[in-house]
Amino acid sequence: MALDKLNQALAAEVKELEDSGRAKGKENVVTGVVQAKEGKGPRYLLEGHGEKEFLRMNANSYLGLSLREDMIEAEEKGAKEFGVGPGAVRFIAGTYKAHTNLEECLAKFHGREEGMIFSAAYVTSIGVIFPLTTKETVLVSDELNHNCIIQAMRLSKPAGKYIYKHNDMQDLEKALKENIGKAKRALVITDGIFSMRGDNAPLDELVEICKKYDDKYEEGVISIVDDSHGVGAIGNTGRGTEEFTNTKVDILIGTLGKAYGVNGGYVVASHDVIRYLRETAPTYIYSNPITVSETEAAIKAIDILDSDEGKRILKNLKARTEQFEQGIKDAGYETIEGAHPVVPLMTRDTAKTKELVKFLLDNGVLATGLAFPVVPKGDEEIRFQISGEHTEKDIDYVLEVLRKYYQQ
Repeated sequence: MALDKLNQALAAEVKELEDSGRAKGKENVVTGVVQAKEGKGPRYLLEGHGEKEFLRMNANSYLGLSLREDMIEAEEKGAKEFGVGPGAVRFIAGTYKAHTNLEECLAKFHGREEGMIFSAAYVTSIGVIFPLTTKETVLVSDELNHNCIIQAMRLSKPAGKYIYKHNDMQDLEKALKENIGKAKRALVITDGIFSMRGDNAPLDELVEICKKYDDKYEEGVISIVDDSHGVGAIGNTGRGTEEFTNTKVDILIGTLGKAYGVNGGYVVASHDVIRYLRETAPTYIYSNPITVSETEAAIKAIDILDSDEGKRILKNLKARTEQFEQGIKDAGYETIEGAHPVVPLMTRDTAKTKELVKFLLDNGVLATGLAFPVVPKGDEEIRFQISGEHTEKDIDYVLEVLRKYYQQ
């Protein structure tokens, strides 16, 4: 059978990934959740670990909303009224009033004319960048941008591509200057928060540079930011890296699957941009939307975030992030300082990274190790992610485990 040959070829490729250290490996299987109690946040049970409870420090659920009763009630209400699936892609039979309500909520929340939801944040970036890229477009991208941006650029056929040094605004300006006359349109693309490091793009500077060169391009210089790790996690009211840097980009991409605790992705922009994308974005046109139940939960998440309760959650998130960052520094570890709840602990060594991840696991803490060749040699780290559902006691426990490892 032809599949026998393919099986052999694919098995060899997977082995090569494993041998080189690039394989993701076996996934943890969550079998249960122990609700928050006694000053502690929720704990998770994993397959193969019996009744041992784990504190999750490796999730993107920055606000800790997914286990809230009001969120669950909103999702259950949507499912009871409209079922568990949308039935088709939106232009055929898949649009429900909840979908348009959510798009209006997102546009209002971010101060834009219109919003548009996708099935996932990953395909949102592809669905925005790919159709906006013509043969007379130059793409300018930060070297540490997420894989979804990289894949979108690979799919596109622009007049040119330029990768500027991480957060180097002089290098960005150089790219725009060098491409004057070579393209009608320039798309400047960056993450708002860089997920491996927790640092943010200097959007205020980036926007000013785009404005500076806008009249040099017939169809303008357009700033596009994927702020999937920023929205709901940073800024005084959770409006992301734009709020944190006190500026506004042309096209903002976000996710419903991180801070909001649900599923799906979205883009907010001008009426004309959104109208164009509805007609041209393949990952929107040919993919089912999120369910009505997920949509109702997302609307509830925005309501919570944009309230006094949301301010309280953000205040706790900020406090726990500062507690953890200061704690690992006091314990003798190195970090990349920042306001975002992604807090990297820099190990600078592959073997040490793997050893520390195992030590944390043995002590009931789930964290992500990033080792060579996933990251360059010398940039190895443990990525910790703080959540609004973490308590002071939770952070104290993780710091105690880290101090124990450091002192052994």
